[in-house]
Amino acid sequence: MPAFAQPSLRAVRPDPGRAHALLSGRGARATRARIDVLAVLLATGDALSHHDVERCLPRGHGIDRVTLYRVLDWLTAQGLAHKVAGDDRVWRYSAAGHAAGAHAHFQCRDCGRVVCLDGARVPAIPLPAGFRRNEVEVTVKGTCAACRA
Repeated sequence: MPAFAQPSLRAVRPDPGRAHALLSGRGARATRARIDVLAVLLATGDALSHHDVERCLPRGHGIDRVTLYRVLDWLTAQGLAHKVAGDDRVWRYSAAGHAAGAHAHFQCRDCGRVVCLDGARVPAIPLPAGFRRNEVEVTVKGTCAACRA
């Protein structure tokens, strides 16, 4: 599968104020790294890889790769972001505020783009007695509009 190459990544315009408000509203410490990373995730409707987030950060952000991984994991643990694995085994992250709980994703087989499908309802799946659900991943795979053009 080709590398994730979404043209709109160049056009992402993060809003640090919105990210700061979300962090503060949760009572979380609003560090510069957390604000910048969450602002990037909020600015796009797509799930972004670690490298995609890194490319969207403002110039001179000063966030090294280890810190970026830690911030993404922290945002996920706090329920401010969620992550989904693609066929390429790369984790992609998106802001979690737009869809509560389990929801579906669309993954383009050509470019690898992953988009949250907020309008899609994930069905309740009955489990055997004593089993407990932790996560549900539903991914629709096909070709995105940009690749079909």
